[in-house]
Amino acid sequence: MLTIGDKAPDFSLKDENGNNISRSNLEGKKTILYFYPKDDTPGCTKEALEFSEKLALFKDNNTQVIGISKDSVASHKNFCEKYQLKISLLSDPHLKLIKYFGVWQEKRNYSKTYMGIVRSTFLLDEKATIVTSWKNIKVKGHVDKVLLEVMP
Repeated sequence: MLTIGDKAPDFSLKDENGNNISRSNLEGKKTILYFYPKDDTPGCTKEALEFSEKLALFKDNNTQVIGISKDSVASHKNFCEKYQLKISLLSDPHLKLIKYFGVWQEKRNYSKTYMGIVRSTFLLDEKATIVTSWKNIKVKGHVDKVLLEVMP
C-alpha cells in the first residue's frame, strides 16, 4: 500500500477512449487520482460530475483529474458520454493500480461482507509522488476540499 511520499508505480491502463495511460502521463503537472466503486451509480456519478464541472479550475492550477475503477473501457466510455464527463477515466480490471494504492478492501453493507473499492483520492505532485490523500471519503463537499488543496 502506497503512502504519502511514495512515488506512483509504473503502470499502463486504458482510458475511456482506449488510449494507454502510464505514469509518464502523470509527470509534469499535479494529478488527482480518484478511485471509485462503479460507473453510473449515484455517488460515483455525483463525484464524476463535480470533478468535471470544476475541471477548468483544476487545469488553471496545473492539475489533471483522473478517475479509476475496475469497470471496462466500454463502461467508462458509456458513462462519459451519458453524463458528458470531461475527466479521464482509467480501467483497471485486474486491480493492479487499485491494489497498489490500497483501496481494494473488505466492505460491509447490510451485514454482507465483500471486497470492493473504498472511495479514495490521492494528490500527486509533478513528479508523480503522493503528497496528500483522502480515504473512505463522502462525496458531498469532497471535490471542493481537493480543489482547495491544489490552489496556491
